[in-house]
Amino acid sequence: MAAADIKGPDTASMRKAYERWAPVYDVVYDKLTAPARQRAVAAALACGTRILEVGVGTGLSLDAYPKSAQVTGVDLSEHMLRRAQQKVDRLGLRQVEALAVMDACRLGFPDGTFDAVVSQFVITLVPDPEAALDEFARVLRPGGEIVLANHFGAAGGALASLEEAVAPLASKVGWSSAFKAERIARWARSRGVAEVVSLESVFPGGFFKVMQLRKFA
Repeated sequence: MAAADIKGPDTASMRKAYERWAPVYDVVYDKLTAPARQRAVAAALACGTRILEVGVGTGLSLDAYPKSAQVTGVDLSEHMLRRAQQKVDRLGLRQVEALAVMDACRLGFPDGTFDAVVSQFVITLVPDPEAALDEFARVLRPGGEIVLANHFGAAGGALASLEEAVAPLASKVGWSSAFKAERIARWARSRGVAEVVSLESVFPGGFFKVMQLRKFA
């Protein structure tokens, strides 16, 4: 695993949170997030074989990629990545070319490196989501896609009010309840580099969604 310069107002607290989560992350999230992860992987592979997973965590998705893929995984947490590397070694995942400690807002790759950038259950938690999306778009080839799997807050009504009220509590357990998909759509419109092509509800009961954004050619 390689390390990169990591900066940002909340990265230290995020690293501590994920250090605590690392030993139990798979037990808590594997089954719950599997349908969203599988859909995100399929969407990424439809764009090509050169895949970047930002926030790869313990590597829950890595064995879903075929051997023909070329997958790079990055994460803020070295503790999470150690478990991902153990998984790669144990399962012989030759499709995983590299795992690196890296900030989503400061990706150490040249422009246009990847066919798809996948980020699962991460974008709503990074200190500066727009800066992360800028980086995702930068390292993506023209015509490639950003694929986001996440829970996004309700657009309006009583549920939206409740989610916004409990947002501070949710953030303490590594979750976001108030972040809305429209924020990402606004980023795409304002930057003019990509467009939302799909927002699909998945199990359980549409709680998670998979959003695809295509970079303009």
